Order: sequence, then C-alpha cells, then structure tokens
Amino acid sequence: MRIFVAIEINDKNVLDSISKIQSELKINAKPVKIQNLHFTVQFLGEVADQMVEKISRDLCDLEFVPFSISLSGVGVFPKPNNPRIVWVGTSDGINELEELVINIQKKLLRFGFSPDKKFKPHVTMFRIKNKIGDITNELEKLSRHYFGKQMISEVKLKKSELTPNGPIYTDLLVVKGRK
Repeated sequence: MRIFVAIEINDKNVLDSISKIQSELKINAKPVKIQNLHFTVQFLGEVADQMVEKISRDLCDLEFVPFSISLSGVGVFPKPNNPRIVWVGTSDGINELEELVINIQKKLLRFGFSPDKKFKPHVTMFRIKNKIGDITNELEKLSRHYFGKQMISEVKLKKSELTPNGPIYTDLLVVKGRK
C-alpha cells in the first residue's frame, strides 16, 4: 500500500483562511481539498503490509509534547515563473516541528526509509499540472499573509489511494503527543 507520515492541519480558523485564499487566488491550478491539508513528514511509497505493521509499532513509541505553529506566507516550488506547487509557509514553532520530524525520520531509517530531501515545513495549497506562467505578482501580495496558529498534537501514518478525482487519504495510525 502507498503510505506516508503526516501532520494534519485541522484548526478551523486556519482551514477557513486557507480556503479563502484558495478561492481568491485566480491561477490555473488545482486546490488541495481542505480535508487533505497537511505537512508531509516523509513519503514512504509502496510498502508491504508486514512492513506497515512494523512501522506502526515503532511509531507508537514516538514521544513529543504538543506545540503550536504559526502558518504564514505563501510560496512556490520550484520558482514563481514556473510553479508546480503553491504552499503555505510556517513561522513560530518551526524548531519544534523540525525536531519532531527528525525524531520520526530516525525511526523510519531503522526500516531503510531515508528522506529524499531535507524537510522544508510547508502545507501544499495548490498543485499545478500545466505551465501557468509567472505568478510572482499574485504571490507578492500573500508573502506575509497570516493564516493562524495550528496545534501540533498528532502524527499520522496515512494510506494514499490515487483516484481520478484526487487522492483519498485514510488514517492507519494516530500518535498523540503527551503533555
């Protein structure tokens, strides 16, 4: 099954703020469904059921104290004149988020999963399939936009099923932070 580790965005005010920008930003791109907004900690790809069970058991031991993170600013990968992804950035709470991600990646490394690139905290808001041109001006207006605070209190192992209508994500494991 196709799996990944994620931290979901579930604060109503943050979701409403992102949704508002998705409807206002007039670009030829597919918005990510509100219920699918998340930080991808690590994408693992196709993984056998027995390995999923082993990973789940190991992730159950993950310990972290819940913390909040601010979501602010909008950017793109790879560049504004050829965007593929439009994302929401982060500010306060980045250090705690990066520390949590490193701890998760250490656990996954035991099973042979190493990250393909350094974690860059962002939440994908749009995916762009076709070339749409330079959106620098649109992004400039949102470079400091504040979306709100999100409490990071859960890490999830998720299954991803690709469909013609977009991905369907299913929770396989929820690890809650401990106070």
